[in-house]
Amino acid sequence: MHNPISRRRYLSYVAAGTGAMMLPRPSFAKVTISAEHAVAVRTLGSPDAQLVIAEYFSMTCGHCGSFHTQTFPKVKSELIDTGKVRFEMYPFPLDGLALRAHALCRALPESAYFTMVDILLSEQQKWIGAADPIEALRGYGRIGGVSSAKFDAIMADRAFLEAIYQIRQDAYKEFNIESTPSFVVNKTHKFNGALGYDEFLKELESFSV
Repeated sequence: MHNPISRRRYLSYVAAGTGAMMLPRPSFAKVTISAEHAVAVRTLGSPDAQLVIAEYFSMTCGHCGSFHTQTFPKVKSELIDTGKVRFEMYPFPLDGLALRAHALCRALPESAYFTMVDILLSEQQKWIGAADPIEALRGYGRIGGVSSAKFDAIMADRAFLEAIYQIRQDAYKEFNIESTPSFVVNKTHKFNGALGYDEFLKELESFSV
């Protein structure tokens, strides 16, 4: 049986994870299940940043997991936290399990969203490889304050799931996104792959970062 991370380790992500995001107390997490909340842009960084980088990623993509554990921390400290980049994250689920993992994350408040994404990508192989991956996701949700009943409501809401999937469809139509992770800079320059930091930075050279 899959054993998700402990509450203590979960809370450690708040302080050491993606930007020291504020999380509600695990027993009081606010869950919002609506198409409007599903498609709301999740953003890190200054609204005045000259560069806006949109990432399209899948929760079950190993390359996405590698990028977020190995490269993204430096992207955040060197580019996002310094005000050079505003970073937007968009779901591009490659399978049904990824769609449901995205749904769990997107039902949370934006302040908790990034922490849950960070945890699920960091522990990706544990829940993907579980005997019952959905039940494994339920465990992560419970530690994040999502009750079993709320988790079931998220997973059963067709409109909510379809709204998330539509983001993938729109990305394909607008930017011809076909693989993950893919990045679009200021809606003009697209690149993809689990790049190292230097490779990632090289893609931004023409923007004078």
